[in-house]
Amino acid sequence: MAFMRYHRALPQGETTVEEFRAWLSQFDVSGGGRIGREELERALRSLNLWFAWWKAREAMREADANRNGVVDRDEMPRLYAFAQRHLHLKMNELEDVASY
Repeated sequence: MAFMRYHRALPQGETTVEEFRAWLSQFDVSGGGRIGREELERALRSLNLWFAWWKAREAMREADANRNGVVDRDEMPRLYAFAQRHLHLKMNELEDVASY
């Protein structure tokens, strides 16, 4: 018997940064608030995006400023910006995105 893990879908329409962060946290295997390329690829694949592996690689290149292989909490605003520009997600602007 195979077990499948179901993930909450990303809210449709305009999304807040908090909703995006909560959705992304489902794919954080370690639960430490950091996301790696494989986790990001799994998240993008759940959206039925074409070339999820390539988009995850590009997102990591853009968001992982210290090149440690994961997007840390302080790098999350860079990931949000990537999602808005390249994944065409509509996200509300918050004054203090860096606190996430």
